[in-house]
Amino acid sequence: MLALTLAGAVVVGLTLGLFGGGGSILTVPLLVYLAGVPAKAAIAMSLFVVAVTSAVSAVGHARAGRIRWKIGLIFGVAGMVGAYGGGLLGPHLPPAVLLAAFALMMLATATAMIRGRRTPERAPARKDLPIAHVLAEGVVVGLVTGLVGAGGGFLVVPALVLLGGMPMSMAVGTSLVVIALKSLAGLAGYLQTVHIDWAIALPVTAAAVVGGLVGGQLAGRIQADRLRKGFGWFVLVMGGFVLVQQAPSALFHTMWGVAALLAGGVLVLAVVTYLLLRKGRGDRAVPVPEANRG
Repeated sequence: MLALTLAGAVVVGLTLGLFGGGGSILTVPLLVYLAGVPAKAAIAMSLFVVAVTSAVSAVGHARAGRIRWKIGLIFGVAGMVGAYGGGLLGPHLPPAVLLAAFALMMLATATAMIRGRRTPERAPARKDLPIAHVLAEGVVVGLVTGLVGAGGGFLVVPALVLLGGMPMSMAVGTSLVVIALKSLAGLAGYLQTVHIDWAIALPVTAAAVVGGLVGGQLAGRIQADRLRKGFGWFVLVMGGFVLVQQAPSALFHTMWGVAALLAGGVLVLAVVTYLLLRKGRGDRAVPVPEANRG
């Protein structure tokens, strides 16, 4: 299964390189269901993989001058505080709760990828950086990252555009710095009580980095819009699979349990459908150019 795990890690890195985010959401299920890693250790490993891959991917953006270091470091430090707290809290929660929360994060990420970015290419320029808002949002996003082990790029990029008034390409590069910092902080929290099998973590990280470098080279040379949406649908299905896996087995043996699961599935599907249809109506009313990678 190690070969399949490494192949999956390359795909994770490839999607990160192509889209600037979204791929890391597959790292935890990859480690849990293919490599057989326990949920809490998988989240800790995911934080390590995401931190290293984001840091390596950020190098190219830094060389091209697409990183705003001031706001990136402010947002990143705030995110580190939240992520460290999430990393301390996560190991004390039941694995089923963590994986269920992760599945919900997958559904949110998938919806964001399918809809495309609603954030304008560039927010109105700001004379003064709203430090309080940046710090508050950084802590909240960091807490989510520390708990479930995902980078949360689909949350960071719009925040940088709207709060920092930067263009999308700059926000993507800056978000990689933020993601790397808060992922490392979340990892530090998990390492207080969770052991990582480095014999698995290091090869998976290396494979993800290779995929990220390849994806970075392919970005801009292929039509990424359809690919991103297709990947979003795949993540949506995977998120539903992980969520169902966390349901108590006893529910499948009673009529009321099955009915409750079906009702929950219908509710989630209705919410996702509403968000996608809402995006479609918004596009017809006010055309928004497709944003750059993120």
